[in-house]
Amino acid sequence: MAITLKTEEDIKKLRKGGQILGRILDELEKEVVPGNTSLDVDDRAMELIEEYGVEPMILGYRPQFAPRPYPAATCVSVNDVVVHGIPNEHPITFADGDVVSIDLVIGFEGMVVDSARTVGCGTLSHEAQALIDITAAALKAGIKAATAGARVKAIGAAIEAMVPKEYGIVEALCGHGVGYNVHEEPTVPNFVMKGDSPELESGMVIAIEPMIIAGSKDVIFDESDGYTVLSADGGLAAHMEHTVLITAKGPEVLTQGSKK
Repeated sequence: MAITLKTEEDIKKLRKGGQILGRILDELEKEVVPGNTSLDVDDRAMELIEEYGVEPMILGYRPQFAPRPYPAATCVSVNDVVVHGIPNEHPITFADGDVVSIDLVIGFEGMVVDSARTVGCGTLSHEAQALIDITAAALKAGIKAATAGARVKAIGAAIEAMVPKEYGIVEALCGHGVGYNVHEEPTVPNFVMKGDSPELESGMVIAIEPMIIAGSKDVIFDESDGYTVLSADGGLAAHMEHTVLITAKGPEVLTQGSKK
């Protein structure tokens, strides 16, 4: 599959869709309080998706690796779940100190935007807060490196430079192109790639998404549900993601919301 450059009309739609996704995630963060559940997050997401008139792109979506279509609108991943936690089949009740990531992909006027946030529930341990801060800094660094004329591998190098050696950067999963489909070329690793990589060009749209573990980088894929990815050593995990437009003036975050 070739890398696609988006047109000016596409970009206008992506900006609007990204603004909506940012607002939805702002609201979903408010559901992460002790006593609420992962199902509360997904139910609220569906309410907001209907309110804004957008599409839940991963509900019913079946990626190549999966044995079945995905059964929810969001992924809600708690503590040692890195990504793809299913919120509605065995809902998890949030407890004080939990680390919770919310990942949502929406469609707006035929275009697709993707974003994820990791937040704390209640009062966090020093370890948990440090993990969230490091992952946020890694995402920021990766976005800053996404400049026209640079190579895709510069993004992973910038992310890796921000992550202390005692943390693991997940290599089994990567960022990706986005815009016309949920997953497009290029693949965007969160670590230093070997060999060459594509050049970033104005009009490219990519999802940059570091996944960091407080421990080993190794993960386990839960074959019982076909989706959940857990840290192999039980370490806390965080996942943060933005859809980013490459422009001649620098990277533009399309899914910002109220968070800077």
